[in-house]
Amino acid sequence: MSEPTQDKAQKDKAQRTSAAIVDAALTLFRERGYQGTTMREVAAAAGVSTGNAYYYFRSKEELVQGFYDHLADEHARACAPELARITHFGERLHAVLTEWLRVARPYHAFAGRFFAVAAQPDNPLSPFSPESSGARRTSVGIHADVVAGSDVRPDPQLVEHLPELLWLYHLGMILYWVHDTSPDQARTQDLVARTVPMVDRLVRLSRLRVLRPLTTQAVGLLGALRAR
Repeated sequence: MSEPTQDKAQKDKAQRTSAAIVDAALTLFRERGYQGTTMREVAAAAGVSTGNAYYYFRSKEELVQGFYDHLADEHARACAPELARITHFGERLHAVLTEWLRVARPYHAFAGRFFAVAAQPDNPLSPFSPESSGARRTSVGIHADVVAGSDVRPDPQLVEHLPELLWLYHLGMILYWVHDTSPDQARTQDLVARTVPMVDRLVRLSRLRVLRPLTTQAVGLLGALRAR
């Protein structure tokens, strides 16, 4: 086996092992809760040694970060075909949000347990934490693609910040989704259907002089959130 082929085989094996550990952790989190699961139990369920589990993930928090990264990557792959065929800004945003609901649906049963942990101040599982930067960067990048490939031309001062503002809007939707007990989270789907046209209209109207103060306020709010 040539060296590049061997390196690829080792990388593929490492990715499979990492995925197996994350899958085992998610099953145990669902059955026993986040606090009630130990790394030793995760390793046993994944069929690896405890030391090997710690080689890939130094803590339970890193395991959840691995799940966040996996979900973000899966979402990006799911969005790609939709974004390749749609140019209307509102339709692109709607597609991205509904694709997230689809790929996240299997995890809804225990998503609230993660949220309870992530909501604690300075917790590394917070979507704003340095530890969550990978998944956050992927998600903001998806929303940047929504804007870049669309027919919308927002206020120039808004263009740079719009992907992150859309990501914050997405986070609000996720919070609603976590607490949504309707079948297949139908209420969240309705929330998306009702709010996306509002966002679409606001972005399109942002070039109007009368709305520029609102745009400035939105950009200022984002700057304040970044500073915290």
